[in-house]
Amino acid sequence: MKKVSSILLVVGGLFAANIQRAPIADNATIDAAQAVVEPTGKKLKVNSSASSLAWVGTKPSGKHNGTITIKNGKVHTDGTTITGGHFLIDMTTINCTDLQAGKGKEKLEGHLKSADFFDIAKNPTATFTITDVAVLDANQQSKTTLAGATHTISGNLLMRGVTKNVTFPAIVTASKKKVTAVADFNVDRTEWGVSYGADGSVAKEINLKLNLVAGK
Repeated sequence: MKKVSSILLVVGGLFAANIQRAPIADNATIDAAQAVVEPTGKKLKVNSSASSLAWVGTKPSGKHNGTITIKNGKVHTDGTTITGGHFLIDMTTINCTDLQAGKGKEKLEGHLKSADFFDIAKNPTATFTITDVAVLDANQQSKTTLAGATHTISGNLLMRGVTKNVTFPAIVTASKKKVTAVADFNVDRTEWGVSYGADGSVAKEINLKLNLVAGK
């Protein structure tokens, strides 16, 4: 009996080791939608060609990664930090970059765009509206996974018809002519009703890597 138990423990350990989990990153805090205060400072246009939003989705047998286009947006700055902003994400551009055309790429992208996941026929865009940007102190910085994080960014994310407030660490640089924000965090997709495979066949957490650039 002890031998059988030992074998089961070993097999269980090997199985757990092989399960692909979301990349190591800070978990975004998700709350109810927050009030949006009219931002102050200079308004800068989001540079869509220089900005990017990358994703990683995982499941027990592996993972897939890709990109989504930030279509347009604006960011307000007082010259030292971000004071507000809003940008539009084009969900119709969901792209899987680790699969080749004709070898599963179209099938996966079609599934992600279907009602099982992001239902782009009804929800072709998502929006993110900044509600708060706060400076991280040294103690807070030491607790984040993102090396060099300077701030937390909070904003209302409207996706698939549901709005939730999301907070995550970011590296923010700002002047009156240019703003950049870099972030790497995991977010629970089921908070927006994207529940396909949430029983364990697909990880609930999606990893997002944001690189936002805005300027004149």
